[in-house]
Order: sequence, then structure tokens, then C-alpha cells
Amino acid sequence: MSSISGQLIRKAVFPVAGLGTRFLPATKAMPKELLPIIDKPIIQYAVEEAVAAGITDLIFVTGRTKRAIGDHFDANPELERVLRDKGKHDVADMVRNIVPPGVRCIFVRQPEALGLGHAVLCAEPAVGREPFVVLLADDVMRGALPTKDLVDAYAQNPATLLSVMEVAAAEAHKYGIIRMGADGAVAGLVEKPAPGTEPSRLASIGRYVLEPEIFDILRDQPPGHGGEIQLADAINTRAARGHVRAQTLKGQRYDCGSKLGYLQAVVDFALDHPDYSERFSDFLAHRLDSYALTRQAKRA
Repeated sequence: MSSISGQLIRKAVFPVAGLGTRFLPATKAMPKELLPIIDKPIIQYAVEEAVAAGITDLIFVTGRTKRAIGDHFDANPELERVLRDKGKHDVADMVRNIVPPGVRCIFVRQPEALGLGHAVLCAEPAVGREPFVVLLADDVMRGALPTKDLVDAYAQNPATLLSVMEVAAAEAHKYGIIRMGADGAVAGLVEKPAPGTEPSRLASIGRYVLEPEIFDILRDQPPGHGGEIQLADAINTRAARGHVRAQTLKGQRYDCGSKLGYLQAVVDFALDHPDYSERFSDFLAHRLDSYALTRQAKRA
């Protein structure tokens, strides 16, 4: 864990109040964060990443339709008892330890969907005047622990830190794009720039270390892109004061807020699964061969 003036980064904020409209009707009654990748919901990957970085307080900023997220991370004695009665002790232990001992979950309600910046501001009473991390569950990571990388970087040189990756120019309008300064620091952050106006191709991806001063900015910040309180705008203000740095993302990132990104994650995680990788690989190879033959026949 990291520290500054005796403070530890021990709190993580998960903004999970979104409606998940891109996955309707699946998300009509189920939070998008509970969509499974094989047998584990999207949000659990982010939680495990935070815990691996030494986080002990998990702060979920939820909406009125997101009670199931709390249920997932809560104890379920009835289910555990049924599993143990059937001799499935390993499964019961897995269910019991979704949240490890010593880690606590805190739930905060975002009363209105007023943007990511507003969601982060809603977490202020639970965070207090401490540095903290923010994880967007839609960004699922494989082969890396970007939150730990950010926390470690903060320990070496405290600042607001962004996890960044290079994106195609045609995709830049979908992201917060950073403008680099001459000294290697982040000089600015532009939320979803119009095509052709992006200051770089370095996109801020859903992992951040933020300092408590961000709340002071968000509290008085006017609405930005889309009429919402944008976290990117507050970070841009911090950047103008020389307090923001970028950390290059390692590993593979999947945008599970999109259907294609979600499908890609399911396939790649299945190909790595200890129980299903070989059979799934054979299935894919057979399906791809059949698909290629079908396309050839259509062209003939």
C-alpha cells in the first residue's frame, strides 16, 4: 500500500449506478456489473484487482436498481449451508470468500445519474480526506494489475494518476484523451473530443488514483460533455495545476460496457480457463472452419 504524510491508499470507489442500456433487455432486472464472464461477474474482477493492490474499503456508488450488487458481496448462510450439506465445501468456501476477511463493503446511493464526476463526489463522505482509487468495472483487465501499478507509482511520487493506453484515432472520440506536457506530466484531459481535435491518442482508461482535492473541484464544477458532471473535467483542472501523471496500462483491457468487448472477454477468458480451454479451443476451431466454408459457398 502507498502512503503520504502517514496516509494509506486503502479505499476504492466503484461507480456502479449506470443503467446498462447497451445490454437491454438483459439489464432490465439485473445490473450490468453482474453479467458473468464464464462464472464470475464483471464487478468481481475489479474488486479482486483492488484487493490485490491492498485496498481494504470497497465503496460502491449504486443506484436504486442495483441492490443485487450488495447481495453478491454479502454473506449467504443459507446457500453455504446447502452446499456444505451436499459436501461441496470448496464451492461453499468460494462463495464465503468473495470478499476476503479484513475487507469491508460500503454502499452509497447516487440519487440521480448526473455523470461519473457526480458519482465520485457521492463517495466523499465514505472516502474523507484521503487519497483513493477509482475502478470502472466495465474495463476488465487480464494479465495485469493496473490498480497495484498505480498504487505503487503513487508511493514513489504522490499525485493524481491515470492509467492510459493508446487507441486508434478513429476511436479517440469515445474516451478522455490526455494532452502531455513538455515535462512528461499530463497537461490536460479532454472528455470525448470531436473527431480530428484529439490532442493525442492516449486515452484515460477506467483506473485512477485521486487525491481528496478532487472533491473540492467537483463540488463547484458546472456540467460538461452530455450535460453531466465529468470526472475528466475535474482531472483537467488538476492537470492545469501540475498535479497529474500518466501510467501506461499493461496487459489486456476489455471494454465490457460494449457487446463486442464483452464477447471478446468471454472468449479470451474461456481460452485460458483451466477446465474448458482445450474443449473450447477445439469448438472454436471447428466453428471457424465451418464459418469459412459457409462464406466460401455464399461467394461461389
